Amino acid sequence: MLDRLFLPILALAALAVVALAMVWPQGFGDRSPGPFGSTPVQRTPAMRAAMQRETEASERHLNQARDAVRKLQSQAIAPSQ
Repeated sequence: MLDRLFLPILALAALAVVALAMVWPQGFGDRSPGPFGSTPVQRTPAMRAAMQRETEASERHLNQARDAVRKLQSQAIAPSQ
């Protein structure tokens, strides 16, 4: 392909990618700037509360599993008579 045609097309493609990156939401739950986009679902109070409840339930489950393992290990080390 001719350089006279390829390089301007490449420059336009690069500018298009930069423009898209300026308005596309970045990361988990970030909002697009300006008039684009809306408040992401992850940023709503109801979703934040649900995510917090899920995190707390997961931590409780993890602690229960750790306690069960500790109990089984203590029984294996010192069995009751």
